[in-house]
Amino acid sequence: MHPMLNIAVRAARVAGTIIVRGFENRADLTKEEKGANDYVTQIDREAEKAIINKIQQSFPDHSFLGEETGETHGKDSDFQWVIDPLDGTTNFVKGIPHFCVSIALLHKGRLDQAVVFDPIRSEIFTASRGQGAQLNGYRIRVTKPRDLTETVLATALPFKNKTQFGEYAMGLNKIFHECGDIRRGGSAALDLAYVAAGRMDGYWERGIKAWDIAAGELLVRESGGLVTDFKGNNDPLYKGEIVAGSPKVVQGLVKHLKG
Repeated sequence: MHPMLNIAVRAARVAGTIIVRGFENRADLTKEEKGANDYVTQIDREAEKAIINKIQQSFPDHSFLGEETGETHGKDSDFQWVIDPLDGTTNFVKGIPHFCVSIALLHKGRLDQAVVFDPIRSEIFTASRGQGAQLNGYRIRVTKPRDLTETVLATALPFKNKTQFGEYAMGLNKIFHECGDIRRGGSAALDLAYVAAGRMDGYWERGIKAWDIAAGELLVRESGGLVTDFKGNNDPLYKGEIVAGSPKVVQGLVKHLKG
């Protein structure tokens, strides 16, 4: 395992311990609304702090972009860690056991290492650029359906900005009538990890942040998949939209999304 990936795995596990403890004691949770239907708890903040502290023990000069703490610049700007300490906070608050820790490392702006950790199922998805993707140490690959009719897809609804639903629904309607079925899990990072592991055939979402998708994007790419924006362009990390899956699946989705 790459040394930096090893540190990311350790950091994810530390955060996972905090999250599981919080999940078992949800009656004591305090939550705040950051925006419309967008919540944060003390567990999100504690987990992010623990991740950053763990990484800084080994790499004190690296930079960070975290959902809760924002962007901090270290002496070495070539390395930036992109962190979502608890992706799926609403699920977490509601007692739905589907959420994860997401940690990615960018080197000179390119995704280099990735970890998505599901602490409830003890599943850790990892990827290093050029080295493939793994689930608990075993190689994973995206599926290769012939077309959308053979697919089960993942997506999310624009719950933070419901005025976008009309436009979103047009694409959803077209895709739904062509694909096999659609799931909405509530964690973008896990959706992407599931695509990488072949559990879902594809994924798309709009209104997404870099920390939601950074680790998942590398997982999909390293498992043989393609990741684009809604127009089919590469490098969607900061574009607020993403399409992922095998090349044929992405092509089929983009056809209905590019408008």
